Amino acid sequence: MACYLITGGGGFIGSNLARSLSARGDEVRVLDDFSTGRRENLDGLLDRIEVIEGSVCDPECLARAFAGVDYCLHQAAIPSVPRSVQDPVRSNHANVEGTIQVFLAARDAGAKRVVFASSSSVYGEVSALPAAETLPLNPISPYGVTKATCEMYARVFTELYGTDIVALRYFNVFGPRQDPKSQYAAVMPIFIMKMLAGEAPPVYGDGTQSRDFSYVDNVVAANLAACAAPGRLAGVYNIACGATTSVLDVVEMLNEILGTDLPPAFLPPRPGDIHLSYADIARARDAMGYEPAVTVREGLERTVAWYRDGKERP
Repeated sequence: MACYLITGGGGFIGSNLARSLSARGDEVRVLDDFSTGRRENLDGLLDRIEVIEGSVCDPECLARAFAGVDYCLHQAAIPSVPRSVQDPVRSNHANVEGTIQVFLAARDAGAKRVVFASSSSVYGEVSALPAAETLPLNPISPYGVTKATCEMYARVFTELYGTDIVALRYFNVFGPRQDPKSQYAAVMPIFIMKMLAGEAPPVYGDGTQSRDFSYVDNVVAANLAACAAPGRLAGVYNIACGATTSVLDVVEMLNEILGTDLPPAFLPPRPGDIHLSYADIARARDAMGYEPAVTVREGLERTVAWYRDGKERP
């Protein structure tokens, strides 16, 4: 039985990781200051996991959290492009300073591997799709800059200190426990909550922008595969479905799933948003056997069912 530390374990992806690891019998420790994560995301787990309330920017707290840890799944961040545009200094502090401290703590504790959440936002707008990891980085938001910076630190830490650090470039993750109530919420939970309430989903721009939407179970599987990969493993890997879906297509699928006919409410485009996103996932498939098991449509059906069950109220 391995010991896993999940930073940001009270967040959307972190709490799904905690549930999966706990269900298979691993020792799970969560570190979260709950500034963006939610305690209720860990409901039903608290008797089976250890929770440390604290910041990844606090070296003493990290040293305590890393004691006896085999693998660190570093999810802690301020995970929003619009929020980073509004407050780039805070995003930089949490995302870059916090990540450096995590890497240092992992090195000092002798952890076997760190797998951390990077983002497709490091690419910016690209002319060649699907986006492969060999493309030059061209972020167009402060959030994207923070993730690109963390990737560079990861490479240097691996080369200097021999720590295995794997960066997973997530593409538009969605699923249960994603917070729909924040003004910075992602598109899927907002659409679902609005449409369950009989309201038009808000679409920024003309809706032709497309994303490689990734159901959260695929992302959980990628994290666990990155930990389990034998030998040395480091570098960057795209984690997505390897397909692209427009925002208008999402609205259409949700109308079909919900049995509604709600047209989108169009709003002005948001600064920092890219237009097209589509991932080449061959590197992750070859290195760690990653294969997305849940399609966008199936992921939407599961997510709608979770919201309909009253886990979140419109």
